[in-house]
Amino acid sequence: MALTNRSGGGGAGDPSKAPSASDPSLGFLTKRDTEVKLPRATRVKNKTPASIQITAEQILREARERQEPEIRPPKQKITDTHELSEYRLRKRKEFEDVIRRVRWSVSAWVKYARWEEQQLDFARARSVYERALDVAHRDHTLWLKYAEFEMRNRFVNHARNVWDRAVSLLPRVDQLWYKYIHMEELLGAVANARQVFERWMAWRPDIAGWNSYIKFELRYGEVERARAIYERFVAEHPRPDTFIRYAKFEMKRGEVERARRVYERAADLLADDEDAEVLFVAFAEFEERCREVERARAIYKYALDRVPKGRAEELYRKFLAFEKQFGDCEGIEDAIVGKRRFQYEDEVRKNPLNYDSWFDYIRLEESVGNKERIREVYERAIANVPPAEEKRYWQRYIYLWINYALYEELDAQDVERTREVYKECLKLIPHKKFTFAKIWLMAAQFEIRQRNLKAARQILGNAIGMAPKGKIFKKYIEIELYLGNFDRCRTLYEKYIEWSPANCYAWRKYAELEKNLSETDRARSIYELAIAQPALDTPEVLWKVFVLAVALYAEFEASAGLSGEDSESEEKKNEVGYQELHLERVRKCRAVFERAFDYFRTSAPELKEERAMLLEEWLNKEVSFGDLGDVSLVQKNAPRKVKRKRPIPTEDGSTLGYEEYIDYIFPDEVTLAPNLKILEAAYKWKKQKTGDDDE
Repeated sequence: MALTNRSGGGGAGDPSKAPSASDPSLGFLTKRDTEVKLPRATRVKNKTPASIQITAEQILREARERQEPEIRPPKQKITDTHELSEYRLRKRKEFEDVIRRVRWSVSAWVKYARWEEQQLDFARARSVYERALDVAHRDHTLWLKYAEFEMRNRFVNHARNVWDRAVSLLPRVDQLWYKYIHMEELLGAVANARQVFERWMAWRPDIAGWNSYIKFELRYGEVERARAIYERFVAEHPRPDTFIRYAKFEMKRGEVERARRVYERAADLLADDEDAEVLFVAFAEFEERCREVERARAIYKYALDRVPKGRAEELYRKFLAFEKQFGDCEGIEDAIVGKRRFQYEDEVRKNPLNYDSWFDYIRLEESVGNKERIREVYERAIANVPPAEEKRYWQRYIYLWINYALYEELDAQDVERTREVYKECLKLIPHKKFTFAKIWLMAAQFEIRQRNLKAARQILGNAIGMAPKGKIFKKYIEIELYLGNFDRCRTLYEKYIEWSPANCYAWRKYAELEKNLSETDRARSIYELAIAQPALDTPEVLWKVFVLAVALYAEFEASAGLSGEDSESEEKKNEVGYQELHLERVRKCRAVFERAFDYFRTSAPELKEERAMLLEEWLNKEVSFGDLGDVSLVQKNAPRKVKRKRPIPTEDGSTLGYEEYIDYIFPDEVTLAPNLKILEAAYKWKKQKTGDDDE
């Protein structure tokens, strides 16, 4: 009654504490009963190291010593035949159960057979092996175990039978053949072993099989048989190492001529093999040992001509050592050249577009002087065309063609090959994107040296038609001018100006040509057209040249027709008509400058520096006229120089700093800009003050 009241009172009196005391899911257990009580963390009071330290090795040793000994089943002693039969029956049942579970496990079959062998029941053991072969006849280890079982127990015929079946079923497993032959040798049946070898050779084994056959014959002193096997061997495996092995076999027996014939056969048969370097080195060393120095040198040179340079590193090294030992000065130089040739071959093989390496390689071959080799290197070099049609990639490449043409013309003196080189080069260049004037001009000059003027004109005409350039026009005009063909020069100048109308050089030279030919009207018309040309892509440069053209035109107007003034008499110069003529020429010259100045003032007011240059030329010309000149016309338009500052912008739009520059202020600008009168007054005041200080 009291227990009921206690429990009821606790549940009704304090409902908030009831769930904490017991949980319905825990049954009669409380949370305190189900808590995992962890041990209290021990606080280490003394943290100093102990006086005796224990190593990990000591801990492992003590653990091993304290291990309990392995529990092994007691040895069972069988003393009764009936008990032995029961034991064997039980073990066979266990083995059969294991085989039934893991039928494909070879180790299970082998354990079963070995147990039967231990019981001296060889028939049962043989039966187990046969059953295993029905399951895994492709496993060569099973055949090995089976044959070794027969051999251990001296069942020779059974063992032969197993080996025959094994090598017939698995002829590519060399271990079976080796074991079979080894058994026959142990039995002393050499003929049987040789027969097994012949069966094996019919399957064309690798090099090791043939070597074992040869060694087998040599063990029994059968040299002729071994030589015959070597012949079959090198026929089956025609490789440098097999021939070298054959030659060493002959050398070991003192057959020098036979060994040399073997090497010669190999050199003829394997000259293009990728491992031919090894063969030639061995052949040359063989001749060295035989004291045949010239033969060895000939072999080295033949090999260097045939073996690709990328695979001839060892060959070059051996050849250089050979020449240092047996050669003279010339031979050593040849060897050094060969070594450098190999280095260049390696460089151009790694990077065929490295034209500097090709230039060095060509210079090396030209120093040797072998025409065929030089041409071969040139052809290989020019075959490496730049991958992109951009002029910067072709600038080094084009000099390969230039050097090739010069070599054919000057050194080889082959005119037709030189012409062909120029032709192929011009055909290769993409003239629609860029061209090289040097090639066109060199091809034309070559034809001129061959006195083939028609071909030279054709080349230069094609150049102007396909890819016109200023150098081509200048050289073509120079040639025609030297030949006195002035009509052709006029035609070329017209095409030049038509191609580049902003080229002041062309206008000036054209006018000078007409002037030298006393064609005054033509020269005046050319200058008129030059002055009338509009501004193009580069107006600053163009107008500077334009000012020069104006000055030349004005000079021409001033001097036109006066070439014979020096020879005129003083009386004639004082005549009124003559003075009028001279004054008229001065007016024409002045009119040219006035037209140019008006153009700068109205059409191009931003070109102040060019206008100042024009006024300077005009002033010099007025001074040269003497009494007929009027300097005041120029001085009233002369600008004033002012030093100013302007900001230096950067790429992000900010200002890096300021720079000084010279600006020109013309009188018409002062009139148009009243704000500049203050600046003008300040300038006058400063000038006046400077004058007072000087006084």
